[in-house]
Amino acid sequence: MPSVFRKALQLLTGVEDQSSLLKLPKKRPFKALTERELIQLESEIGAELFGPIPAGNRREFFCLDAITWIWYEESTDVETGKQKSTTTRYEIHDNGILKAQEGAQYSFLEGDELKNLSLAIQMYYEQVARKIYKRDPRTGQKLA
Repeated sequence: MPSVFRKALQLLTGVEDQSSLLKLPKKRPFKALTERELIQLESEIGAELFGPIPAGNRREFFCLDAITWIWYEESTDVETGKQKSTTTRYEIHDNGILKAQEGAQYSFLEGDELKNLSLAIQMYYEQVARKIYKRDPRTGQKLA
């Protein structure tokens, strides 16, 4: 199993050895999905965490690997009609969460921004576990 999923599952379930957790029945629709397709499904859930997405806009929020989170926002400027986009990368380090944005100075999160990202990550894991992997986010057990 790719290390990204192993780490995500360990964070979701709190269980070190998930070999028995990922034995999916053969009729499960996720059996043939690639890692990128799973990230896309997870990103759709992540996008909804920050409220409704205005018409014509696009948002993605997902866990790329064990330490990297991506928030992508795309919109149309109402005055000029031009597309604009912002990609923010959050890297989790031992000494904090580093925020990296194009054209901006890298900085460690503090205060409300740190609190809000932490809550978003927690909500992401809970909803992804339930909606995509059909698991209880606290126990890792299958949902009925």
